[in-house]
Amino acid sequence: MAFRENPSRQSLIPSFLYSSSLTPNRMANLDMGNPSGPLDSPATPPPLAAGIGQNFMIPAPKESRIKMFSPAYYAACTAGGILSCGLTHMAVTPLDLVKCNMQIDPAKYKSISSGFTVLLKEQGVKGFFRGWVPTLLGYSAQGACKFGFYEFFKKYYSDIAGPENAAKYKTFIYLAGSASAEFIADVALCPFEAVKVRVQTQPGFARGLADGFPKFVRAEGSSGLYKGIVPLWGRQIPYTMMKFATFENIVEAIYKYAIPSPKEQCSKSLQLGVSFAGGYIAGVFCAIVSHPADNLVSFLNNAKGATIGDAVNKLGLMGLCTRGLPLRIVMIGTLTGAQWGIYDAFKIFVGLPTTGGGSPAPAKK
Repeated sequence: MAFRENPSRQSLIPSFLYSSSLTPNRMANLDMGNPSGPLDSPATPPPLAAGIGQNFMIPAPKESRIKMFSPAYYAACTAGGILSCGLTHMAVTPLDLVKCNMQIDPAKYKSISSGFTVLLKEQGVKGFFRGWVPTLLGYSAQGACKFGFYEFFKKYYSDIAGPENAAKYKTFIYLAGSASAEFIADVALCPFEAVKVRVQTQPGFARGLADGFPKFVRAEGSSGLYKGIVPLWGRQIPYTMMKFATFENIVEAIYKYAIPSPKEQCSKSLQLGVSFAGGYIAGVFCAIVSHPADNLVSFLNNAKGATIGDAVNKLGLMGLCTRGLPLRIVMIGTLTGAQWGIYDAFKIFVGLPTTGGGSPAPAKK
């Protein structure tokens, strides 16, 4: 069956990714080329591509207030990304602070428990949230780009691949879309990350972003804010690729093997539970893959003039891969699970389907 789309929406909606629930009669009408309602109706599914099974499609809400892949859709995903990343990273600031200090000064911060003890003794409870402002603003900016551009690039690369290839190679679509989105997101994050690390690992440097940012620029120059961009890409791009691709596939597997009912028949609370579980599991893999680069980012942003070679010489390859890793697994697992939960909760709130849960049917010859 050929594509049949309203011209105004032809470039916006990849019909093999999303659809509303179809009754057998409605499906028959579509197959006969006789849709029973206007294609622009929120409850009317976009036409289906030949050879793509219905089980790859993510059901859209019957009364969605936002058209899929419209500017309002991407704006909603961007807003959801701000909430999911900004709030969660701010909430785990104490864990992040201990982790960064364990990476920079392992002789003083020997373990998770001793790290919290040292911070509490030297800086009090207030010290656990040092650097929360650059954390909140930096990861809000990153989340906006990460989730907003992921949705954009996922559709963009799917359109390039075509319906059958996009369904067949969906994991590559997830990987390419997330890598492209994170490349942009890190440009937004990097200046805030540089100031955050300096504030958290050098007591007395600054109280927070307001005084830390100008002090950092005076000491390092504007270019110093992006000194850690390459290792940040090295940390965040593999992390995000693992985060999105693993999440999408884990959620699909949960609905396929662990839950007897189709996703569209599950309650919203159950769908959000699946999102959190899939996010937590994905976060564990994310932490392991991106941890060496995370150590590099902390090392480079802590010392003026430091290089990657200096970090390798001081920490060693084993240290790069393992120092602070257990704490980061706990932190990133919880963080990633919460992010997907918040993101999908916001999507439900604005009338959009939760992320993931579809599986492709074999392409027909």
